[in-house]
Parts: sequence; structure tokens; C-alpha cells
Amino acid sequence: MGKLLSGLFLLLLLKGGASAPPFSFDTIPPAKSQIQWAHDNARSPHKYLPESIGPGVAIFDYNNDGWMDLYFVNSGVCDFFTPRKPLKNALHRNNRDGTFSDVTEAAGVVGGQFGIGVSAVDYDADGFTDLYVTNYGTNTLYRNRGDGTFDNVTKAAGLEAPGLNTISVWFDYDGDGRLDVFVGHFVRYSKSIEKPCLEGNVRHYCYPLAYDPWPSRLFHQQPDGAFKDVSGSSGIGEHPGKTFGAVTTDIDGDGRLDLFVANDSVANFLFWNRGGGRFQEIGMLSEVAYNGDGAARSGMGVDTADYDGDGRLDLFVCNFNREKFSIYRNLGDNLFSDEAGRTGIGMATHMYSGWGVKFFDYDHDGDQDLILTNGHPDDLIEQISSTLTHKEPLLLFENTGKGFHLVGVKAGEAFARSYPGRGLAIGDLDNDGHSDVVVANNGEAPLLLRNTGGASNRWLGLRLVGSTANREAIGATLSWSVGGIKRSLLKTSGGSYLSSHDPREVLGLGPAEKADWLEVRWPAPSQRIDRIENVAANRYYTLREGKPLVAN
Repeated sequence: MGKLLSGLFLLLLLKGGASAPPFSFDTIPPAKSQIQWAHDNARSPHKYLPESIGPGVAIFDYNNDGWMDLYFVNSGVCDFFTPRKPLKNALHRNNRDGTFSDVTEAAGVVGGQFGIGVSAVDYDADGFTDLYVTNYGTNTLYRNRGDGTFDNVTKAAGLEAPGLNTISVWFDYDGDGRLDVFVGHFVRYSKSIEKPCLEGNVRHYCYPLAYDPWPSRLFHQQPDGAFKDVSGSSGIGEHPGKTFGAVTTDIDGDGRLDLFVANDSVANFLFWNRGGGRFQEIGMLSEVAYNGDGAARSGMGVDTADYDGDGRLDLFVCNFNREKFSIYRNLGDNLFSDEAGRTGIGMATHMYSGWGVKFFDYDHDGDQDLILTNGHPDDLIEQISSTLTHKEPLLLFENTGKGFHLVGVKAGEAFARSYPGRGLAIGDLDNDGHSDVVVANNGEAPLLLRNTGGASNRWLGLRLVGSTANREAIGATLSWSVGGIKRSLLKTSGGSYLSSHDPREVLGLGPAEKADWLEVRWPAPSQRIDRIENVAANRYYTLREGKPLVAN
């Protein structure tokens, strides 16, 4: 009876409501994309904890040809795993015709350690996007040489950060124009302290309560391009956690980037940037640390956006099954209210374990919609539960202005299937202005979904390039007006789960043929405001700090 009820509940969710979107997300099969790579999670009967965690994926333009490429993270050699044949991460070049070519070895980004996540960012401001891979072991910083190849500069940069690493988040926390990096650590872990967790005589993955928390790290970029560990002086290192997700935000609108961190089985952190290189942890004071009963949940993926259009940045956290996911509405004065029940998010996510998550305007109507990847971490969960499954469906929510409507299979057949989902990245792979989706699955091939768009709503795409501000413009505020209605967003960093999105922002204009105006407030140390009037729709632009807007 439990399985029957669960199946009926899932069917109702997948059917969605009566309104159908004027488009769909089409699955791109490997035969069409020519991506033959698949993730190997080192699955074993021993159920070592890192097997269940990864992987992440990055959408970025490694060769500056204007088309987004893909980087997938794989597992590899570690203290509990020696693969039968060498495993590799995978860099796939976009061939501009819907196909991709594997250029991993030629580019020098094979990896080889037990990979977990990845971030793509031009950390040294030389005009070429670099890669930072988080591993169980030591991390790897690949510097893009600009000729299609990368150098491993991890040791020289001081970013090895040994341990069980998860998320990496790049941002200029002190406003000096250089990007710094937060490195999330999960639990204190090694094969020697692996805990056996048994159901009968069968070993399962342990719940993180079995392991001790560990402080994450913050690294400050020095003028010579090396990084200094400032975890202690910044206050970040004072708070041991079990970090899976983290995202930059600006909860009070003061222009200083704050950091929201999701922890698994312990309180979430909200690091409020007080200036002077210091953060104050205010998760409990802000009411984002625990659920309404004062209990910690299993925070995994996170994101931030102004989902209700009130001008304040809200927060989202994916949690474990039966916990409900959290959507924290910013009330002002550093206070939040969990609106999962009122928005419809709570009921729709109650039976799932969430990982990758992204606010994005998939239908170009101007508000922030939501997509989620899910999957129970225990691949044997169906042996001990009649209501839970290892593979779980993707969830796409449309922002109605009053809450979130679960779209279901009307958004494409991919939403009728289930996956061992982990990382998720959003980006426009074919440059048609419609944001596509890439899902990194645990122990399986990735999933690519093409947003077919539709003719009803228009858009404009924007790539920001800082000069006095950090080159990636992380922390910039974009505002635009359509028909007198103003909207805004923060160019964030991190978020989702272990993954990195297309650096371009795509702004929804609804049916309008232009934006009345577009305004960019650049982050410190610049704080310059650039404003452009009457921006035509349905094309990409590049805006360099203090320069005219250029159509691509």
C-alpha cells in the first residue's frame, strides 16, 4: 500500500496543473550530442561515504569562441578506490552544431583524484576562464593558458586544501578587485575512520551524523596571484560544519557579499559580511539555521534570488526526504521566514532528497522560476523503504507570482523519468537565448536538456566584464525596466550543487520588443553605475565596465 500511495502522489505531481508552457525541454541523447562519457562513483559493497556525494558539472567557454563548453567531474584514485582502468574528468568542446568533442587530454584537465565538484571562473583576470576542481584528497586549480590548454598551478597558488571537499565559491569578499575563494569541507573523513552502518547484515551509506563536522576555508587572493588562508581571521573557520552547498548573496543590500552555507545534519550558516575582512555567523538569529521546530535538516544544494519581486534577496535550500525543502523569504533586518508551505514548495518536495537547484527565468516572463535535481543517496534504499526510491524525478516550478506551480511532464518527457541526480548547471548551449539544463548523475551518464523556447516572450542576454571591479562582475546588481515594471538580480557565485553555470545573464522581457533601460551597479571597489536606454530584445550583449554596450 505504501508503494501504491507513493506512486499516486508522484503521478499527481508530475501531471502538474492545467496551464501548459509554450515550449518544452527536449532530451539530447548521447548519439546526438556525441558525449559518451559517464560518471563512475566507485560503487562498492563497503559503501564508502564519498561514493554517494558527486559529481558536479561546469558550463563555461574555455576557448573564448562565444559558445559554452562542458566540464564533467569523475572519481578516481583515493585511499579506498583504485579503478580497474584510469578514470578521467571530461572537457567537451562545443562544436556549434549541437555536438561536442572530447578535448580533455589535449587540454590537460584529466584530473585523476577522486573528483567531487568544479567551479569555472577567470580568477586571475587574464581573459580566460580557469577551472577549480574540488576532490576527496587535494583540490586542483587549472589555469587556462589561452591556447586551448591548462596548467596545474594548485601548489603554487596555495589552494590544495586537503580533505573531503565539496563546493567552491569565488567572490571578492573584501572589495579589492581580486576574486577570493570559499572551499566547503564536508565531514572529517578518511578510510581509516569509515563507519559501518548496517540494516540487518547489509551495509548502507551512513547518515552524516556518524561523522564529525569540519570547518570550511576561505582563501584571500594576494596581488601576486597566490592565495592566503584567512579562515581564522575572517571568522569562517570558527564554525565547524558539514558543508554541501554555498552561495553568495547580499541579504541587506549594503554591497558587501554575504555567504549562505547549507550543512547536512547540523545548522546552516549565514555569514554576514561586516567589512574589514570579517564575517559574523547569524544563521540562528536570521532563522535560516534550523526548521520551525528548532531541528537541523540535511542541507544540500542552495540558491538565492528575489523570487517575490520585493527587492530583497531570498534563499533556497534542498533538504533530505521527509524534511521538505526550504524557501526563505527575506523580511528585511536580516530576518527570514520559511515559505515552503505557502509557496507550494514544501508539499511538492516532501518525499525527495534534493541536490542541484537554480532560480532562472525559463519562460522569459521576467520572474524567477526554479528547477531541482533529486536522488536518494542510498542506492539500496528500496530494500528498506516501501515509499522511497534511489532515483527521483527532476522538478520544474513556474513562478506564478503567488507561489510555485509544479509544471511536470508538460515541460518534456525527461520530467517523467527519474535519476540519481546531483550537480546541475544552467546555460545556453546553442546561443538561442533559452537556458538549457545539464544534470550530472551519480554513477551514470549526464543528462542534457535543450530549452526549445517558444515565440511568445522575448529576452536579452548580457555578459559583464569588470575592470576596476573583479573581471567576472560577481556581486554586480542588474536592474532593468519593461513597460515601467522594474526588476533586478544579483550576479551571484556558487549555488546549485558542486556546479558552475553559464556566466551570462539572460533577462526575461515578456512580450516587449525592448527593455526601457538596463542598469548595472558594479561591485566594489568600483561601485560605478552604467545605464543604457532602449535595449533591443532577442540578442546577446557584452558590457565592459564604463564602456558602451556592444551587441554580439
